[in-house]
Amino acid sequence: MADGSRQGSARSVAVLGAGSWGTTFAKILADAARAAGEQRSIRIWGRRSEVVEQINSTHRNVQYLKDTELPPSITASTDVSDVLAGADLVVLAVPAQSLRLQLREWKPLIAADAMVVSLMKGLELGTDSRMSEVISDELGIPKDRIAVVSGPNLAMEIAREEPTASVVACSDAAAAGWIARSCTAPYFRPYTTADVVGVEIGGIVKNVIALAVGICEGKQMGDNTKASVITRGLAETSRLALALGGEARTMAGLAGLGDLVATCSSPLSRNHTAGRMLGQGLTLEQLAQQMTQTAEGIKSGQAVHELAGKLGVEMPITAAVVAVLAGKLSVDQLGPLLLARDLKPEGDY
Repeated sequence: MADGSRQGSARSVAVLGAGSWGTTFAKILADAARAAGEQRSIRIWGRRSEVVEQINSTHRNVQYLKDTELPPSITASTDVSDVLAGADLVVLAVPAQSLRLQLREWKPLIAADAMVVSLMKGLELGTDSRMSEVISDELGIPKDRIAVVSGPNLAMEIAREEPTASVVACSDAAAAGWIARSCTAPYFRPYTTADVVGVEIGGIVKNVIALAVGICEGKQMGDNTKASVITRGLAETSRLALALGGEARTMAGLAGLGDLVATCSSPLSRNHTAGRMLGQGLTLEQLAQQMTQTAEGIKSGQAVHELAGKLGVEMPITAAVVAVLAGKLSVDQLGPLLLARDLKPEGDY
């Protein structure tokens, strides 16, 4: 793929992960092929046999997308070797903290020339690695065969075919274009960039900021407070991205500002919902019992905080959220700390 020789779009796709976003992205890929008049095999791997059976027999994934009928070109299996067989595009949509161990199992099954796409938005605890770095470490493939898709992409809205834009990031422009062609559906418009770092950091940090906004909402704070946290959260995200080599313009785009606004504003956002419940007084244990899907910011927040510390990047909102999650700070004490930074000009990151 690095030589840009791959033409057209993906012919055979493996989606590893049968949650809301993995299933929705499989639908996007199926609808994109249908719109282009192309034949495409799309197979989803899922852990749970009942979810797999439901997708195959009724073309639905009721637990995650209860009102969505999936295209007939999508099939599912609990056998990852069947799903990966012959796939020229491998899409990863599993929880961030489980990725490394799963890749070690899957590595021998992934085709030598396959493109690998991450839909995941998290930092690995312990290593502070982005998901593209974990993929590179474990699969031993060049960076130009690893891509990231991110943006204001709430799965439920996309599954309803509401118009949405996104970003495909890859160091190789031809590879990014090939993936973008593969997922251009009538309701889903991907843009491309080479800024993998910026796109990933935008998708990671916004989850932590969404927890803060959700807590504010749970504490019945007003729109001024939430807007202030979102805006300063974007500044925090930008500082971290720039320190890692990302680009400022990415932070002003779909994978930065766009994703942040969607995640911090929508009741469909898992992280926003988790924050709101924390603000209403629920414990992390009670939260885990009530939520069926992972709020990635709860697990990635500590890694973001550690990475910022290593780089000397100020992230007061992130630090405050992590303190709440660690039980070192109550939600009642959170408010005054959200904007706790030395007085300085606004544009001074």
